[in-house]
Amino acid sequence: MTTHWARFNDGGTVRFGTLEGDRIRVCEGDMFAGATPTDRLLALDSVELLTPVQPTKVIALWNNFHALAEKLKLQDPAEPLYLIKSPNSFLAPGGVIRKPACDGKVVFEGELGIVIGRTCKEVSERQALEYVFGYTCANDVTVADILNRDASFAQWVRAKGFDTFCPFGPVVATGLDPAKLVVRTILNGDVRQDYPISDMRFPVQQLVSLISQDMTLHPGDIILCGTSVGVGSMKPGSTVEVEIAGIGKLANRFE
Repeated sequence: MTTHWARFNDGGTVRFGTLEGDRIRVCEGDMFAGATPTDRLLALDSVELLTPVQPTKVIALWNNFHALAEKLKLQDPAEPLYLIKSPNSFLAPGGVIRKPACDGKVVFEGELGIVIGRTCKEVSERQALEYVFGYTCANDVTVADILNRDASFAQWVRAKGFDTFCPFGPVVATGLDPAKLVVRTILNGDVRQDYPISDMRFPVQQLVSLISQDMTLHPGDIILCGTSVGVGSMKPGSTVEVEIAGIGKLANRFE
């Protein structure tokens, strides 16, 4: 059974709970360790949704989809290639993605996010899914022109680390089979990306296992699985939505 978990602002108090149609059942305790549902139900439109979790870090994959690698003529990597999105970039569903002061083409990258639920260090591939809490939608926003502007140093962190450049949400969904998921990115009503997670070079359990050999993953940390074909630029005034059936739709304006 799929459960949708949300964090929200309830009159100045941050709470979390589970979606039941157009209402949220308030829970108490720890989302990742024995959350207890209460009898309190709130109308979804009466609260402000926050990022569904508070990561210590968001790890973002590069070159993890065969279709995009084929288009860009990239070799399959021998191991996951990734960077870290800085916490200042985290943005709630409905929040505004702000254009940086610098010039350059700002692009959207609709992605699946893996949400870690238990402290995860050096786990095997066989055990890795036991450490996954659920999945969310994400947009790995990037100033593409910055990436290789300096021939001596690829500026991945700067290009992807501006304030508001990592929207994710609106919920974390548990009980899903990620291999069956499809990511759709919609810009101003037009579908720009529509690709299956099953095309990933490194599947979920392999990503979690291999990255946990490098660094400890904590509850709430997110691994963005990388993106596929259809990435494009946004102009101020645009609305960009990342939709994954079974999770929901993450919508943000770019201003």
